[in-house]
Amino acid sequence: MKRYPLIADHGLVGDLQTAALISDEGVVDWFAAPRFDSPGIFSALLDHDRGGYFRLSVDTPDVTVKQLYYPDTALLVTRFMSPDGVGELMDWMPPDRTGRRTDRHAILRVMRCTRGTVTFTLECRPRFGFGRNPHETRLDGRTATFRAPGIAAFLQSDIPMEQDGPYDIQGRLTLTEGGLAGAAFTVDGPEAEPPPLPDPRAVETALWDAVEFWQRWVRTAHYRGRWPDMVHRSAITLKLLTYLPTGAPVAAATLGLPERVGGERNWDYRYTWVRDGSLAVRALLDLGFVDEAAAFTGWLTDRVTERASAPAGGARPLQIMYRVDGDPWLPEEILEDFEGYRGSAPVRVGNGAADQLQLDIYGEALYALAQGRGLDTQPTYRAWQAVSALLDWLATSWDGPDEGIWETRGGQRDFTFSRVMSWVAFDRGLRLAGEFGRPAALDTWRAARDEIFAQVVHRGWSERRQALVQYFGGDVLDAALLLIPRTGLLGPTDPLWLTTLDAIEHGLVHDSLVHRYDPVASPDGLRGAEGTFSLCTFLYVDALARAGRVRQARFTFEKMLTYANHVGLFAEEIGPSGEQLGNFPQAFTHLSLIMAATTLDEALDAQDPGNGAGRGGRQPSRS
Repeated sequence: MKRYPLIADHGLVGDLQTAALISDEGVVDWFAAPRFDSPGIFSALLDHDRGGYFRLSVDTPDVTVKQLYYPDTALLVTRFMSPDGVGELMDWMPPDRTGRRTDRHAILRVMRCTRGTVTFTLECRPRFGFGRNPHETRLDGRTATFRAPGIAAFLQSDIPMEQDGPYDIQGRLTLTEGGLAGAAFTVDGPEAEPPPLPDPRAVETALWDAVEFWQRWVRTAHYRGRWPDMVHRSAITLKLLTYLPTGAPVAAATLGLPERVGGERNWDYRYTWVRDGSLAVRALLDLGFVDEAAAFTGWLTDRVTERASAPAGGARPLQIMYRVDGDPWLPEEILEDFEGYRGSAPVRVGNGAADQLQLDIYGEALYALAQGRGLDTQPTYRAWQAVSALLDWLATSWDGPDEGIWETRGGQRDFTFSRVMSWVAFDRGLRLAGEFGRPAALDTWRAARDEIFAQVVHRGWSERRQALVQYFGGDVLDAALLLIPRTGLLGPTDPLWLTTLDAIEHGLVHDSLVHRYDPVASPDGLRGAEGTFSLCTFLYVDALARAGRVRQARFTFEKMLTYANHVGLFAEEIGPSGEQLGNFPQAFTHLSLIMAATTLDEALDAQDPGNGAGRGGRQPSRS
């Protein structure tokens, strides 16, 4: 067992309320329950000695391991090929179908021998509350019970088990060709009793039931473009990262995985960002996943509505992120005892950026709510009152510095992208008011929109760079501005935009990979550098395709796909040696992959309509 496998050496399984990472050695080294944002139970990826893990592996010397997803599903298959035989491990979590919050969640693991003879080794070493909460362990035949404050867990397996010290369980089982065994790790409330021992036939039924669930869902996708495997994998990943009871997606399944190994850029991403979720709406609608898009817009409307009574100039109408149930309380603390992934400390839980002022989120929120036109819905009276109050507040608040989209901790500035998205907020608000005949301060909103436009093209412009730049009065480039053609503030072939695109290409793009910005030129309050940002690379593809640079866009897209891991997943960043860095898998990366693929398909079809017409399976995206 590697002490710290590569971040990319993992697959993701989940049940639409929480998720687990499983390494290509068959080790569950990240699992938090009962929700994405709960304390970790298996956290060895953040501290091998203190974090805990659940291993099912074949320890034969010279074993070769391969990992894949069962096609169009979230069921992970790990194959162990040794001189003595071939073993196979299938991992999954039964997907939630009710949408009701529950404390019970199970990781199901089925082992089989397909050739010769293989010996599976089991180690189950839970560490509750990131190892801070002690637990009791009791072994009774085929069931091990673990109890800690506020939670109980049960391990049930065909493998003969024995207690290893006061807290852990281990076992070994040799299977011959055709042999089959299983293990289930179930968490539940503190008073729960062990579930009935799983019947082999029931486990097999559950397996094929999960296969059918995922494949049936994927079949509803409208995508008929050139990259179905990657687009479908990204869609499945987005669904796995969405908390079904509320429809809120988390930014990533993990916390603390570094943007630079050994550095301090280690954040908790298990929350719902208004920005990320709002952009996901467009990606989901492009694929035809209307229910998922509607669920998030409903969640977002609730967030807007709950603060609608704040007077103009008073409390902010939105926080930049929330817990999946809408709770705004995300205090940041440090796991002092955790060494971090390969020494990347501090390991932070919670997110102190939640209290930042990021004015771009109002544009992203209105961008998402305006997509309701694609859902054949219109805002309710109460929802419109909330949206109107939000825009009235923004009309008095947009013209000032903030922390910006990248949540820098180096002080507030007049960020150009924040102005761009404030323009989007008023533009979409005006469209909605006009389309649905809603009462609104139209003159005030229109004046704000027009003044923001003038600021962007004048104060956000650098003569030296011949480009729109990160903040007013500066010369620093910012890849967030690659979203401008999607917003409609400038057309994709406007000369002001094309020279900006050229400047980004020359200043932030390295072998097709895109940096967010240059932290040396624009200090962000943190030490060290970071890798290229995968979201930005896919936004670059989108912008190139819209600008008519289709050949370059396709080459960049195809190269970027080679950085996916062995099962098609992406983290947040790509490091200098091509390694994946940051929290994993990253929803922002996967939603932008979908956006880039659908835009690129549309551009390629337009170039050769007789050969590819309709392959994208979608209408031109609305701005």
